[in-house]
Amino acid sequence: MTPVILLAAEKESAEVTDWAARIGWVVGLALFVALVYWLMREGWKWRGTLQGDLPELHTAPDDPGPAKLTLSGRYHGSTTAGQWLDRIVARGLGTRSRAELTLTDAGLDVVRPGADDFFVPAAALRGARLDKGIAGKVLTEGGLLVVTWAHGERLIDSGFRSDRAAEHNEWVETLNQMINKTEGAR
Repeated sequence: MTPVILLAAEKESAEVTDWAARIGWVVGLALFVALVYWLMREGWKWRGTLQGDLPELHTAPDDPGPAKLTLSGRYHGSTTAGQWLDRIVARGLGTRSRAELTLTDAGLDVVRPGADDFFVPAAALRGARLDKGIAGKVLTEGGLLVVTWAHGERLIDSGFRSDRAAEHNEWVETLNQMINKTEGAR
């Protein structure tokens, strides 16, 4: 009988939680996350300041003509042409959004609900290709429609993904044919 009594005597109560220390750690972690978020936001604003020489974006003409192609999907951002990680944030080009693209003889109209729309005149279009990534977004090979265009002194790559990815090939072919005709007319 003695061993049973000894086991009962050694039993201790559960340790009491130190709430002050726990709350201190949670507040400290929340402050750290807020600091990191603030630094990221300041970096984004600084990048916009550095790209302040980018001219205002064009707006669509009143009568662009009949649509050759339309696309509904997502706009994933713009970068300096050939440098898929050098994101352009000036003039709202860094804002991801839904997008409605319309290609006409006048150019490419990009309508973005919740973000600034822009228009790329046909003379500014330089090329189109399928790619797998653009700053902050990587997809499967050929999952992204990338349109290269000139604006001011810069060449810009803008990345789009259609809701129906099978449309990408038709867009690349049509855009490149249109660009070749425009260059041949110069």
